[in-house]
This record gives sequence, structure tokens and C-alpha cells, in this order.
Amino acid sequence: MATTRFDSTRVVRKVRGSAASDGAGVKLTRVIGGPGLPDLDPFLLLDEFGTDRAEDYIAGFPEHPHRGFETVTYMLDGRMRHRDNHGNEGLLVPGSVQWMTAGRGLVHSEMPEQEEGRMRGFQLWVNLPAKDKMTEPRYQEFAPERIPRARPAAGVEVRVVAGELDAGDGGRVRGPIEQPATSPLYLDATLEAGVAWEHRLPEGHNAFAYVFEGETTLGSGDEARAVASQELAILGGGDLLRIQAGTAGARVLLIAGRPLREPVARHGPFVMNTRQELMQAFVDFQEGRF
Repeated sequence: MATTRFDSTRVVRKVRGSAASDGAGVKLTRVIGGPGLPDLDPFLLLDEFGTDRAEDYIAGFPEHPHRGFETVTYMLDGRMRHRDNHGNEGLLVPGSVQWMTAGRGLVHSEMPEQEEGRMRGFQLWVNLPAKDKMTEPRYQEFAPERIPRARPAAGVEVRVVAGELDAGDGGRVRGPIEQPATSPLYLDATLEAGVAWEHRLPEGHNAFAYVFEGETTLGSGDEARAVASQELAILGGGDLLRIQAGTAGARVLLIAGRPLREPVARHGPFVMNTRQELMQAFVDFQEGRF
């Protein structure tokens, strides 16, 4: 009987984020969307925010528009209130996820609901295909208890936001997010010191690993490479990724998506396929049609 062979995934390139600010001066680290890595189809931006200093986040992200893509906010610490001009409102608490499909357009704000303490998390931007850019906005928002956890190996715990994971007992764990356009994988994996774990990536997807605590070695054999905290590793070359934590353990975002392979016309909060569509987005926003 023929068996499927999974070649080892390797680190194609490493990127370290750069200091940036957004909104009303919120300090963050831009990992995708800066000079080092402008994009990784279908991903347009990855920001990490994390500070104990209220002055670094308290001004938040006042009202601003979006059209043509999705924003994914994953909170680790702190509380953030979301409101938009369609009457939608929600509170993001530690461990919660909001997957917002901006579609044809909305105006929203994301404001801290705390005046002290730690604010920490990530925002990822995911492009939409041309056929979906003018859909009605929608939200997939999940409290911490609705994000499934799996223990696929001893010393490994994974929160499954999107995609599927081999649970290690012959079963599968699936995250709550659904997006057929890019079939995303979004995992938050915690590995104890020295522990190794293997995961099969979706075939044909662009994938990256972002180490945000500890350090890891990614890949197998001679192609294994060390990836330190606050480094992003672009992955390629095969389906089977091996992650080994360093002496202090590690926590890693493992994210993948089906590339769209479409032209991108992008300016600020609007991401379309042509310059004409981009200009129309500005006109529609200015004329109050969002």
C-alpha cells in the first residue's frame, strides 16, 4: 500500500520586527507589513503589542475605516472594547479572538478598557480575494473558553483558533474560525523546556512561525535552525514541521493560509486589487457609504 511522504519543513528566512506605532500612538512591534517583510500572501500585517506602561496603549485606536480584508485580534492580556458604525460592539478579554471581515467597509474603534496593567496581544491582517472584497462586514468573535485546547504530545499545549490539529489520540481538534477563501491555520503552541513536537502544515499554504516567548529550533537534521524570541520564521520546503523548545521552553504562533495570488492595491486601511478600486474606496468613505 502506498503511503504519503511528508518532507521536512525548513526555515526559508528569518525576520525580526521593528518598533512602530499606530492608532493614537499605541506602541507595537511590526513583524509583517514593514520594510523587512512587506507581506506574505495572504497575510498583509502582523503586529505584536505588549507593555505594562499605560501611556503606551491608553490612547487606543479611535475610529478608523477598513475595506477589502480581515483583521484578526488575539488578546493575551488586557481588555479591549470594539465598536463599529453598524452598531456592533464587543469586549476582547485575555485569551479571546475576534476575526473581523471588513468586506465592503466599516468604521470602527478599538479602545482599552483599563487604565493600568499589562496590555498584550497580536493583530493579523488577512487579505480577501477579489470576489469577497465587497461582501457585507461580519464578525467571528470567541471568548477564551470557546477556543479549544489540545495536548498533541507530552509537554505541549496548543490553542486552536483556526484550522485542524492532530490531538495525539487519533482524533482531530478544529478551531472555531471558518474562512474558505484562505483556509487559515492559526495555532498558539506552548512547549515545555526541551520538548519537541511535529505538526503537518496544510499543503500549498504559505506559513510562518513567530516565537514570542523563549526560543526554539525549527526543522530537522542539518536544516534545523535556531529561532529566538521575537523572530518570525518563514517556512517552506515540506509539510512536516518539527519544533523543539529551548531550555526555558517556548511559545509560538504557527500561522498558515492559502495564497490568493492576486494583484494588490493597498493604501493604509484599504486593500483592493486595482488602483481604481482603491480610489473608489476613498470616495465611498468620504461620502459616508461605509
